[in-house]
Amino acid sequence: MKLKRAITVLSALLISVSLFAQGTVDTKEAVLEYTSDASPKYIFMFIGDGMSSPQTNAAQVFGGTNEPGNIELEKLTFTQFPVVGLQYTQDSTSFCPDSASTATSLSSGYKTHSGVIGMGVDRVTPGVTIAEKLRDQKDFKIGIVSTVTLNHATPAAYYAHVASRNNYYDIGLQMAASDFDYFGGGSLLSADEKDKSLYQVMEENGYTVTNDRDTILSLNSNSGKVYAISPVLQDDGAMKYAVDATDDELQLKDFVRKGIDVLYNETGFFMMVESGKIDWAGHANDAVANIHDTLAFDEAIEVALEFAFNHPDETLIIVTGDHETGGMTIGYAATGYNTAFSILENQKCSYVAFDEMVNAEFADGSFTFDELMAMVKDNFGLVAPGEESNVEALVLDEYEYARLEKAYEDALSGNTDGYEESLLYGGYNPISVTLTHIINNKAGIGWTSYAHTGLPVPVYAFGEGAELFYGAYDNTEVAKRLMDLTDVQ
Repeated sequence: MKLKRAITVLSALLISVSLFAQGTVDTKEAVLEYTSDASPKYIFMFIGDGMSSPQTNAAQVFGGTNEPGNIELEKLTFTQFPVVGLQYTQDSTSFCPDSASTATSLSSGYKTHSGVIGMGVDRVTPGVTIAEKLRDQKDFKIGIVSTVTLNHATPAAYYAHVASRNNYYDIGLQMAASDFDYFGGGSLLSADEKDKSLYQVMEENGYTVTNDRDTILSLNSNSGKVYAISPVLQDDGAMKYAVDATDDELQLKDFVRKGIDVLYNETGFFMMVESGKIDWAGHANDAVANIHDTLAFDEAIEVALEFAFNHPDETLIIVTGDHETGGMTIGYAATGYNTAFSILENQKCSYVAFDEMVNAEFADGSFTFDELMAMVKDNFGLVAPGEESNVEALVLDEYEYARLEKAYEDALSGNTDGYEESLLYGGYNPISVTLTHIINNKAGIGWTSYAHTGLPVPVYAFGEGAELFYGAYDNTEVAKRLMDLTDVQ
């Protein structure tokens, strides 16, 4: 299989580039000629929300070697896929789009406004997603998995059609009516907004709704329609950040594995899997949380790859992001050409977990700056100027120490709304975001934004028909090329 695939890829790419250069045909059509007999039966669509090249490479640098004369990445599973493309992410309103519009483009093949899910530019006309087409035209089983809430923008873009991504209850009703076979991961936003709970509506539509670990682990192809909710969730209804999760907690890879067990059949299935908190960590400029969720995402992709090896010439795996978040860079002004990602290993928790610790102390009414510094040492390894540390870089300089003192005072007083404070903190807890900035910068990581950016996003593909995702193209082409491959209209 590997030899056949390598030859096919090489032939397709060489000929398509040649024809494209001659101006006789576009790249997509040239590659289509060499994938005309491809017919994937099992399709995995992995979306790292907020994930572009900086996020994937930060994860590779974090696991790699940084010794003089021996600089080497620890490559991720999906970055070694044989086909790599590039998709442009702008929507109909912005070059810095949101997840609703970009996921709509990835799922349905057209542009729309930021904030709109599954509807055209007029915000009225609904489209049809690749998942819906495969369900209706091919009798594929369909699964949707996410580390965040299942009526959030990206998962919703595969089954819902609403003018506003904030209509969570309406999105949940469409989820219940989708007749998709498997939902897994986070819970539902606004589930009890109306008289009838969305979980009750799901059950009335034939779903087994469970957050019991043993029940989830026993799911199989005879389980019927299932909504498997992680037994351990944060207050926002999402799964924990991977850096905060314990070894015995279900991870994204477990929901993918159980999804395969539920969906597997001889006709085919389509599973969309989102790692949603790569994006959330990007918004908060927390590189450690970002990296660990990217690594957990890669572990989930390994599960799909194991399946692909057992089902050669039938399985297609696509990995991409919807947009980039945070303007993450590997390289920072104060570190010049140097990086020291090993410093990041001293951060033991996400900004969310640290916020919980800090807020609990503030609630007692007597949380001093010295007490904060003891907590910082335990969870970030950073110490005050003049204190001893086994790692010199973890000793704060006077400027960094002053930044942290200001963050403490601003958190204590609630001074976060001014222009300077909005640039410093982006609406996050002043203490945690200042700490992540300091340790990120020491490691050689910078951020330009607390929002999305306009960076193009790589597309990685493996398996049956993967060649079609070579090249540079608009994000709408991801859905269109999947429709071409699966022969749905």
